[in-house]
Amino acid sequence: MAESAACPAFQLGRPRYDQSSFLGRLRHFVDIIDPSTLFVSEKKLKECIKLLDDYKHNTLPPGVSADQLWEAQKIKQAIIHPDTGEKIFMPFRMSGYVPFGTPIVIGLLLPNQTVMSTIIWQWLNQSHNACVNYANRNATKPTPTSKFLEGYVGAVTSAVSIAVGLNVLIQKANNLSPGTRMIIQRFVPFPAVASANICNVALMRHNELSEGVDVLDNNGIVVGSSKIAARHAIMETAFTRVVLPMPIFVLPPIIMSYLERLRFLQRNRRLLLPIHSVVCLVTFGLSLPVAISLFPQMSQIEVSCLEPEIAMATDCKVLTYNKGL
Repeated sequence: MAESAACPAFQLGRPRYDQSSFLGRLRHFVDIIDPSTLFVSEKKLKECIKLLDDYKHNTLPPGVSADQLWEAQKIKQAIIHPDTGEKIFMPFRMSGYVPFGTPIVIGLLLPNQTVMSTIIWQWLNQSHNACVNYANRNATKPTPTSKFLEGYVGAVTSAVSIAVGLNVLIQKANNLSPGTRMIIQRFVPFPAVASANICNVALMRHNELSEGVDVLDNNGIVVGSSKIAARHAIMETAFTRVVLPMPIFVLPPIIMSYLERLRFLQRNRRLLLPIHSVVCLVTFGLSLPVAISLFPQMSQIEVSCLEPEIAMATDCKVLTYNKGL
């Protein structure tokens, strides 16, 4: 399997693209969130896992190309959790985030929201986010179901409270014109979702802060469990969850406020929802890989920044941990 510019030599467990650059991470995560992996059959998944096992044990059948091995690893990474080795439920995979999350985004951005509709859409959004955060967490330590439920209730409560509070304030602002009020209401989901997303990640993964996450040396051997690395992992993930909704909840309202003034759409109002849906889908699809590419999934941290007992247990200068997605 010769290395080429188009297809580098395969390395088991290593990303196909350079993770030290943003562009390399972007290309990697575009692979990971590829929605086509949602349709991979159980038979195909087992074939991919077997192919990677054969490579690991030097028993590959002749004629297997590097491209086939990279594709097998892409499919496995998209479906199987790297820590537990178990399949991630389809709607909560990163490859399912856009297809399953777009209808909720459309609902959040619908104009003229009532208090009840705001509560329902925020509840659905944070429920989906909570399950995605939990399914893609660092799972080197077990998380009790009670912790999941506590985090879920806290995340949903914070999202609904912020969104409803902002809507009530806007409705009570008597000095705003109806048009201005409607435009501002369309932007309410962003601060509500962004702040709730931070709470969601922190609450859903709070167990990592108390238990720590495994840090690995250059050979993939666990050196110890670090609460400091866990804090870095959660902070990086929370930051991506603030960046992610920014274009999703800011661009569609701007685009739609312009499109709604077009004479064609004023005469064909029934087309507004389909066009709004397409705008949300495209924006979401572009935003997700950009946001999660801000940091590598397998992050590195200097040993000098970690707990003394971990620093004393290894000669490595830098250790690796799974940040989660």
